[in-house]
Amino acid sequence: MVNRKLRLFSGTAVPDLASAIAASIGMDLGRIEIRRFSDGEIFVQFQETIRGQDVFLVQSTAPPVNDALMELLIAIDAAKRASARQICAVIPYFGYARQDRKSASRTPITARLVADMLEVAGATRVLTIDLHAAQIQGFFKIPVDNIFAAPLFAEDIAARYAGKPLVIVSPDVGGVVRARALAKRLHAEMAIVDKRRPAPNVAEVMNVIGDVRDKYCIIIDDIVDTAGTLVGAAEALRKEGAARVDAYVTHGVLSGPAPERLAASSLAELVVTDTVRLRPEAAATGKVRVLSVAPLLAEAIQRIYDARSISPLYA
Repeated sequence: MVNRKLRLFSGTAVPDLASAIAASIGMDLGRIEIRRFSDGEIFVQFQETIRGQDVFLVQSTAPPVNDALMELLIAIDAAKRASARQICAVIPYFGYARQDRKSASRTPITARLVADMLEVAGATRVLTIDLHAAQIQGFFKIPVDNIFAAPLFAEDIAARYAGKPLVIVSPDVGGVVRARALAKRLHAEMAIVDKRRPAPNVAEVMNVIGDVRDKYCIIIDDIVDTAGTLVGAAEALRKEGAARVDAYVTHGVLSGPAPERLAASSLAELVVTDTVRLRPEAAATGKVRVLSVAPLLAEAIQRIYDARSISPLYA
């Protein structure tokens, strides 16, 4: 009879985060080989038996996004064919989530496509942090746990800005719910940056809704990619008289011109988590600080394995 055990494995996207999760649980990462053939095909082999075990695969769909996604799918398939009891895809950053609906004619819904691919590959559960759109959970037929970085952010903000006149800012109308929840948690005021987006990855800031003059403004968001929206919002807030502008964003993708934009912006500091590996160019700006979500994910994984509620993680 096989003794059921928790087994944790890491893909190549966020190995440091996976190691930190394992350390938080008090275990070692499992041995897995991931390599590529000369034409780029991905090969995955578990280097130890996982028959009858509860397997947790840690892999963000971070740049290069398609390689990371294929690596995860192949690892899930390998675990299924190795007779794992359960396969939980731990996806700290769930890529393709921004395409969660038809935004124009003849466009895909790739968030649903990725959900289907994960299920077909053999995943029995998904654990992620701050989905771009919460309704993506409904694209799955398997359980999805979408936990939040907000408690981590709130603790850090409360410690660093105690006694300061604080305003939590949503960089667009779509992020109002997220900003309102954090503002309520911190007993702070809230503001909204109204913007128009004339083209993908191009944000035109219009005006600020709320009183930010002489206030310490914290922009809150789930993803910072090219940083156009973030930098534009920071400039608008400073023009309205904000004393200081910082940003707390869960997933620091920071692709393309993001490092240069951050370096030249009036944003004092950008705080991200380690759901995505920080680009060296972004670190070199001196404006980016990283908080680890490893303890949060470790607690969620342990609770899932023990069949305990994870609702305390939302508190």
